[in-house]
Amino acid sequence: MISDLRIGGLTPLTTIDYPEHLSCVIYCQGCAWQCRYCHNPEMIPVKAEQAISNSELEQFLLKRQGLLDAVVFSGGEPLLQKNLVAAIQNVKSMGFKVGLHTGGSSTSRLEQVLKYVDWVGFDVKDLPQYADALIQVKGAGHANWGSLKALLKSGVNYQCRTTVHWDLISPGRVLQLAQQLSQAGVTHYNLQIARTGNTLDPALIDDSSTYSMVPKGVRLKLCEEIKPMFEQFQWIE
Repeated sequence: MISDLRIGGLTPLTTIDYPEHLSCVIYCQGCAWQCRYCHNPEMIPVKAEQAISNSELEQFLLKRQGLLDAVVFSGGEPLLQKNLVAAIQNVKSMGFKVGLHTGGSSTSRLEQVLKYVDWVGFDVKDLPQYADALIQVKGAGHANWGSLKALLKSGVNYQCRTTVHWDLISPGRVLQLAQQLSQAGVTHYNLQIARTGNTLDPALIDDSSTYSMVPKGVRLKLCEEIKPMFEQFQWIE
């Protein structure tokens, strides 16, 4: 039985949160990081009203057996959930594959969870020396890259992705980041433009997408330079 999981939301059906799988997404409430461009700041507080109860979630999943391929634990940051492993085991016992969306805020915690998941969507925030300023937590960059190393070592299927807000990162630094990831052994990588309708940092809120801040020609050239570095690469605007 799923119990003591703090649930901030649920997407009942998605085709994009676990590649090539029909899945639902459980949004775990609470995050240890304060990423400036975070577009779900309401998910950051650890203590918040539950969107649905654990029993309601379990009933939902029981009704989706044979209909969904996978269940994705997202956030917030799922690694903060003390009963995450137990919840994953229960979901797998129902016949679902399990995906995990994480920034790897705790490398030791991620190493424990990797034993039970089938796929990971991993958020690489920035180059290690710049990540603390973006995340607004001391030592976060070290944790982010330490967790990436643990993920690559585990052999679990994954996709790395970086959220780009052009107020916070330059095209040149995006290229350096991609180069460092490629050298680290990353083979599957996505770049995605930040959603700016609702951000943790009010200074970054904008009704329009930030992709237009950098000329199209610059973006296309950057994409052409990055694509050969990876087996799979996608630029999402």
